[in-house]
Amino acid sequence: MDRGEITVLLGTTKGVFLLSGEAGRGGWAASGPHCGGWAINHVIGDAASGTIWAGGGGEFFGAGIWRSRDGGATWDRIRLTAGQIDDWAANDPGFAEMIGWSAEDLPFGSDFVQVWSLGRAHGTLYAGTKPAALLASRDGGETWSRVDGLSDHPSAAGWNPGAAGLVLHTIVAHPEDAARMWVGISAAGVFATEDGGASWERRNRLSNAGACKGHAHPAAPSDGEVGHCVHNMMRAPGAPDLLYQQNHHGVWRSADGGRSWDDVTAGLPSTFGFPIRVHPRDPRTIWTLPLNSDMDGRFPPDAACAVWRSRDGGQSWEARRDGLPQEGCYFTVLRQAMAGDGRDPAGVYFGTNSGSVFASFDEGDTWDEIARHLPTILSVEVMERV
Repeated sequence: MDRGEITVLLGTTKGVFLLSGEAGRGGWAASGPHCGGWAINHVIGDAASGTIWAGGGGEFFGAGIWRSRDGGATWDRIRLTAGQIDDWAANDPGFAEMIGWSAEDLPFGSDFVQVWSLGRAHGTLYAGTKPAALLASRDGGETWSRVDGLSDHPSAAGWNPGAAGLVLHTIVAHPEDAARMWVGISAAGVFATEDGGASWERRNRLSNAGACKGHAHPAAPSDGEVGHCVHNMMRAPGAPDLLYQQNHHGVWRSADGGRSWDDVTAGLPSTFGFPIRVHPRDPRTIWTLPLNSDMDGRFPPDAACAVWRSRDGGQSWEARRDGLPQEGCYFTVLRQAMAGDGRDPAGVYFGTNSGSVFASFDEGDTWDEIARHLPTILSVEVMERV
């Protein structure tokens, strides 16, 4: 990457795609698919070294991490669990020869089927899996270990899967303290550690009791806790304990590291949605993309897309529609499919399950479609050279 360039990293159902843009955030060009046709749930990158990591897999291939050390030109694969392809090849020498298969001693056997999320902080690479577990690597992804403190949590036996299964989909690190971290699990809620993963505390308590009163959906209990089906979560800049989450039942804000949560959904057209994004410098500016509901199609209300922005930490909201489709819009934006850059004004990007990428270079006021006709987009992240 040259100075000032941006690469939008896309995880899709058919591999990784990379959108490269010029320093002025124009001239977008796509490359891909990368990663051997694997479904890739999440892609992250390090602009300084040009290293990109992609996590995914499934029942056929098993779970693993793909890694590129040269900005996406070449990739190597680190397999973590076995898949159906291993069973077939082990029992069919001809098939094994055809695909170049040989038996491997995989580190986690068949314990999980996909990598769902990636995070990198304080020299450690993290991965969240399906079924939900947290892995850590201290050598750039070569070797991995399970964070047993989370897997052994007393509540683990009662974790329930969401519609996509029991997935650890969000990893949020503390900016200064390597011992502190938060994760989001659907449908088990928010968990936090303050001792490097040795122990974890479940953090789903409402600070405004009664916010979910009368709501009977199992993903949003009214017993003094936020709905356990957290969809996405992000920490605010300059305020290490300020967190926002888009939940199955609304948008929530915590000023105390998740120990208590306030409902800030009022003003939005629906309680349901998947992604949340926080401004890179302003902790009170956030974006989300509401969908009509979990049972009515999961598309923008009235089939007209809007990204909703708050400049006051969720106390009020405004719809930003300029450049977004306002008729017949039935796409979904998934939990990891919204990202941002660090420019001024800040850029915001989101991908759809219909294969489009939209970007705003004025903090959400106006939008442009910068890619289309891609596979279903599962995640969006931004790698930029400053």
